[in-house]
Parts: sequence; C-alpha cells; structure tokens
Amino acid sequence: MKRRTRYGSMIVLLTLFVWLCPLTASANVLVQCPGDTNGDGISEDPNIVCRSITGGDGYTTMADGLDLYIFSFGDADGVAPDRVIADLTLKAQLPAPTIVVKQGQELYLTMTNVGMVVRPDLFDPHTVHWHGFPNAAPIFDGLPEPSPSANMGNSFTYYYNAAVPGTYFYHCHVEAAEHMQMGMIGNLWVTPKQDGTSIGGFTKFAYNDGDGSTGYDVDYPVLLTGFDSFFHIASDTVQALPFAAMFDEYPMINGRGYPDTINPNDILNQEGFGAQKVPSLITATAGQRILLRVCNISTTHQYTFATTLGVPMKVVGRGAALLRGPDGKDTSMTVNVLNVGGGQAYDVMLDTNGVVPGTYFLYTTDLANLSNGQQERGGIMTEIVINPL
Repeated sequence: MKRRTRYGSMIVLLTLFVWLCPLTASANVLVQCPGDTNGDGISEDPNIVCRSITGGDGYTTMADGLDLYIFSFGDADGVAPDRVIADLTLKAQLPAPTIVVKQGQELYLTMTNVGMVVRPDLFDPHTVHWHGFPNAAPIFDGLPEPSPSANMGNSFTYYYNAAVPGTYFYHCHVEAAEHMQMGMIGNLWVTPKQDGTSIGGFTKFAYNDGDGSTGYDVDYPVLLTGFDSFFHIASDTVQALPFAAMFDEYPMINGRGYPDTINPNDILNQEGFGAQKVPSLITATAGQRILLRVCNISTTHQYTFATTLGVPMKVVGRGAALLRGPDGKDTSMTVNVLNVGGGQAYDVMLDTNGVVPGTYFLYTTDLANLSNGQQERGGIMTEIVINPL
C-alpha cells in the first residue's frame, strides 16, 4: 500500500509555530562541543565526541512495499543549529543513526525535537535513553520522571562518560511502548581501550579480554525489532491506537525485512528520502572472525535466530559484559540457536576459520517471523557471504 502525504503547508506552519513558541516550556540546553575551535561541531580533543540527532517523524518502506509512518531520530551532524528544524523535518531514520564511542571518551549528544509534521496535533516530547548505561546520572538518563524532555523546537544535550565497553542501544523513553513501537531505536556500542593493540593477531576487540579471545576482523549490528502495521496506520490516520492488540507482523533486522536486508543501498521511502540506511548483509573473508552486535527491541516479541550449518556461533558477551567469571573462568557459550528477549543485548562471534567459502544464512527459527506481513520468505533473515582468500 503506497501512501502519499500532502503536508508541504504543514511543514511551513510547524516551523513558524516552533520558532514563535516560547522555548522555556521545556529543556532547551544546547551545549557547544567542547574543544571545537573552528565551529564545525567536531572536537579537536580526541577524548571528546560530539553528535547531533533529531527527534521527529517520517516514513519507512517495508520489504513488501508498504509505507509505514514512524517516529524516530534523524542525523543532524554537520547541520547548523538554526537549520535543523527547517532542513530535517520528516527525515526520521530506521534505525536511528548509529553511535560508536571508545571507552574513556566523553560523548555530548544533542537531540533536537523537530516536531511531528504528519501529526501536527501531537506535541510529543522526546528523550534519549542509553539502555544499559551503568550508573547514569538521572538528569541524562532519559526517563521522563527524573530528567528533562525536549518539547517541539527544543534541544537538550546529554553527557555520557563511556566507562564500560560493550554493545548497547538507545531509544526514546517518553511513552515508551508507543515511541519504541513507532521506531525510536538505534544502535550504540562502546569499543574497549584494548582496541588498537595487537593481541593474538587482532587489533579490534569486543572487550578488554587481555588474551585476544574477543578479537574480530569485522563487526555488524543485528538490531532485532518489528512493526505492527495496524498500529502505525492508526497513528498515521489519527485513529485510536490499539495498544492491547499490539502484535508485530513485520519482523526486521536493522529496520529491514528480507530481501531488503541484503540490499547495500539506502531504501527510499514515499517521500524520496533514504530513511533506512543500515544494510544487514554480512560479509567476510574465509578465516576471519565476525562480531555480531545483537539487540532485541521489539515491544511484542522474543526472537530466536540461528545460522545455517557450518557457521558456528559463540556468545562472548551479554548485557555489555564479557562472559567471564570473577575468578577469570571463561563462561562464553557455543550455541546452535540464540533466544534474545526484549531489551537484551549479546555479542556473538562467528569464526569462519575452516568454513567453506560461499553464501550462508542468519535467520529466525520461528517460521512466523520469516515474513513481511502476509508475504512469505521475508522478515528476520539475511545472508552471510564468506569470500575466498
């Protein structure tokens, strides 16, 4: 089902409203990037990372061609603050822009609420919640009760000291069931201090293992989630939202169902914007190690996935923690299938040493989730391409 919006005038009205609206209604904390000496938004201090995102709405295209209305974050890096609202309305991304920092770096993350162009009747605030961040300061945790929420036209700069490496994700915590179902989720991980050193023939690692056991050559996010199309269409058409009946029938990896998962290009939505920018094709050269950064953020499903025979899976981390006991005992697990509950994150290693070059599959073992709505042979499935040396 293709849907074409007619909201050109609403964009103008929304922009005027935002700039005329008093900014004291909510948090309007916009922090200049520390160490930025030339005004490009990038700190010259290697220990400081500054990122800018938006919170707003847009559209995304399912693998069967259905366009669905979404809320999500967008990429505002390099955009002048006085141009963010004018340039980035209706440009939400699924998933949200990926955030990567190194252990010990400080992250200044500015989120600007650009409003809901398609639903000008909504005045939803937004926050950023770094899921799993240890000992987060309440003001920066993104929970609406103890921390500020940015209303339309407002910005808030979050501060994090990335002290603990691992795989995380982030999402909006305002009306969480609705905003997460609508798509306000993104990949996020922290690389360890050990990165850049040479241990066991590797220079990239999932954790500070000391022995190279979590070393890898290439890594890929595997963000498992799903959409309830009836919920999204109800929001788009200003109908009562079916919370009690919420059930995802469009399961996805990184915002895509198969075969879109193996498409290396941005997928254009009905507005002509490349809202889906994260492909899920997994490639490596025979003998390399592949790190999969797996998260499940579905609001309705647990997901179980496997690889086709011949590609072993080893879980080396869970919940942003190395699987190793306090006495140093290795508690990593070699598995045939992995069940990932909502809110869980795993670091999964695929060792291609001895694997015959060719095309393999990563897929869900639940046949009901191998579909794009009513279309079969879709959903949570992607290819693992092992190239010869």
